[in-house]
Amino acid sequence: MNLYNLKFRYSLIAFFSIILISCTSDYVDEPESEVVQMEDDDIPPITTIEFPDKEGLEVLAGEKVFDGFILVNDAAANRVYLMDKATTLIHEWNLNGKRLGNDAFLLDDGRLLAMLESETPLLTLGGFGGLISLIRKNGEVEWSYEYSNENHIAHHDAKMLPNGNILFLSWEKKSAEEANEIAFSPGTQIIYDAVLEINPTTNEIVWEWHMWDHLIQDLDDTKLNFGDVSLNPQLIDINYQEVTNPDGDVSHANGIDYDAENDLIYVSANFYSEIWVIDHSTTSEEAKSNSGGTFNKGGDLVYRFGNPSAYKNDVGLRLFDRNHHPNLLSGDKKGNILVYANGFEAEQSTAYELKTPETFELIPNSNNEPEIIWSFTDLELYSGRVSGVDILPNGNRLITEGDFGFWEVTEAGEIIWRYTEVGFFWRGYHFSKDSEAINRLQLEF
Repeated sequence: MNLYNLKFRYSLIAFFSIILISCTSDYVDEPESEVVQMEDDDIPPITTIEFPDKEGLEVLAGEKVFDGFILVNDAAANRVYLMDKATTLIHEWNLNGKRLGNDAFLLDDGRLLAMLESETPLLTLGGFGGLISLIRKNGEVEWSYEYSNENHIAHHDAKMLPNGNILFLSWEKKSAEEANEIAFSPGTQIIYDAVLEINPTTNEIVWEWHMWDHLIQDLDDTKLNFGDVSLNPQLIDINYQEVTNPDGDVSHANGIDYDAENDLIYVSANFYSEIWVIDHSTTSEEAKSNSGGTFNKGGDLVYRFGNPSAYKNDVGLRLFDRNHHPNLLSGDKKGNILVYANGFEAEQSTAYELKTPETFELIPNSNNEPEIIWSFTDLELYSGRVSGVDILPNGNRLITEGDFGFWEVTEAGEIIWRYTEVGFFWRGYHFSKDSEAINRLQLEF
């Protein structure tokens, strides 16, 4: 049985379950509800999308589907393209023979910020890139920067800052001998994460943060960084080993976002099942230390959430078992963040909206976890890798189920639209048809 038929069978089971529940509820006496007269301005617009009869496309409540575009990053097919909810191809970018290194994002000025693969990579962990590019609509490469050698490589994700600089993730390698000096328990080389900022005008790295500078270990008091992990939540336990790899890939960060108002960077640390928050207001020297910057913590973690066991904290609910796409919200939802929790062991994923605290504190042996504002899961929703969640202007959520395609669900958790296709969908980003980015592309649709 192929994947689509399997998912279709699950859909039928879910459908008849809903019918059964609905029929049962007909026999329950319910109090009469007050009829609320809606003003014209309160009535949501009716969607007039013409949906084709297409394999993989399920339209369960077409009138509720938001009529926008999805920027699709399909690493399996090595494609970046815009499609609408009818799955019509609107525009595709020419990658000039390069392969996707996962993320590609459409900027407000119409350029594509893409992480591409280096042609001669020496560090080839899953999600490696090495080449960061700005690409115009016609495929012209406006700017490109290669960050790749035997000891480091750009990977997964990049983010344009308001000043025009670009943040990106980097893997860095230390030898087994250097790893032994910090009591790295696997006894191998170590590959850990860093965040760098480049000025594309000068190609100068103008700011950097390295995980290596903010470690703690409690295995050997004769080695560096020895201390009590549970009493130092601002530091990263180098021996938190839910995932052990022979190549020494210890953290496997896979996404970043940036809070411009508070000058904070959010990093998705996949193998720690956490989101780390880092103060970007520091200098690079301060970012090596534990003091300086707005929060006077230097490069130590300002906040972390998703898995308190990563710092030996028994208080607080664990939310993530692997995670992707830290997606900060704005407007009325400012202070909230969307995260896709892969649910690796349970083989069931969950999309979360979380409210981060107004004041960041990391208190030992305390509940430091954010408030759950919204969540969605389903027996059919599972991808153990990649994936993401975005919010639409009408409150619906666009969920990327990385190995299979896309879902649109309402705030109330109703599944209204799905597009199932076997692929490797890094993320899907929503763009309104009248957004600045789409206007700058001058597309015909």
